[in-house]
Amino acid sequence: MPPSLCQRLALLLAMAVLMAACRQPTDKRFAFSSDAPSRAALVPLENGVLVGNEAGRVLRLDLAGESPWKVELGREVAAPPTVSGDSVIVGTVGGTLVSLALAQGTERWRLTGQPAVLTPLVSDASAVYVVAPDGSVRAHAVDSGEVRWRRPLPSGAPRLEATRPLPSPVLAGGLVVVVLGDAGLFALAPKDGAVRWRRPLAQVLGLEAQGDVLYVSTRKGEVLALGLADGQVRWRQTPAPVLTSPPGFALGQVWVGTEDNLLLALAPQDGRETARFGLPAPLVTQVAEYRDWLLVPTRGGQGWLVALEPGKGPPAFSLRLDTPLLTRPVVLGDQLFVLGQDGRVLSWRLQPPKS
Repeated sequence: MPPSLCQRLALLLAMAVLMAACRQPTDKRFAFSSDAPSRAALVPLENGVLVGNEAGRVLRLDLAGESPWKVELGREVAAPPTVSGDSVIVGTVGGTLVSLALAQGTERWRLTGQPAVLTPLVSDASAVYVVAPDGSVRAHAVDSGEVRWRRPLPSGAPRLEATRPLPSPVLAGGLVVVVLGDAGLFALAPKDGAVRWRRPLAQVLGLEAQGDVLYVSTRKGEVLALGLADGQVRWRQTPAPVLTSPPGFALGQVWVGTEDNLLLALAPQDGRETARFGLPAPLVTQVAEYRDWLLVPTRGGQGWLVALEPGKGPPAFSLRLDTPLLTRPVVLGDQLFVLGQDGRVLSWRLQPPKS
């Protein structure tokens, strides 16, 4: 698409955002400050969220914005915790891995002297899976923290930049799929870490599993659909020269953001582009959905969160947070939670128009 048309789309969207801000079908519930910036995403619970921040604090918030507990870990919580049963496992950049009781926040076990935890943790009923900055992957028992297995970065793989997080692993289809820098994707068996399949792929932005398909996006403009069981390519498209976000599956489409402040919708069957929207700033995380609304967080300093109704014209509403939005919103029932880079957690009750 010619740049001039992309610019017009972005301008039209910016005007629509300002108009939508005057007719927001939202009711603000609370604004909670964690007292430090945060780059760790919100973790949804049945009746609230978890959040960690740069001060090394991890908190539980309920639906009213009250904090039943908070724990001080002393070093930054750069990656979101993971929940397994009634346990919360959280790591710090200082190499501490801690298990907390979900209900009270009391400590159950603690490991120190571990590699920095920069990449999101994932867990199942028995183990938590940790990707270290050097590309090694290990599994710890949820109940004790004991290391069940450890797999180093494959020999000959490109060395990783140890100060940057890797894309979030995906735990689906009986596999743990991890991104190890430009070495690409590795699907590991949760039981022993054995490699089930490997897909060389550079500059991966993120993954999203849906059914038996794994969607992958790369910075160099590619979106792929892989068979989750075998890693085989089902389709591969290059919808833009540069992409900025992991793929997000919502409203039956695969969504990605571009360097030109566009949001693209791709058909999950073949990757064909089905729609595009201008955004006020880049999308760098995944979108969320609420009923027929697509919730799109943007990275710009004004912190616009835009609710789109694909096929129905202007945005349904927009919210300005005045801080970049770097992580996926959380929707629990009719309640929306958003985390700003400044560490504020904001929440609204969504009120869709009556049909």
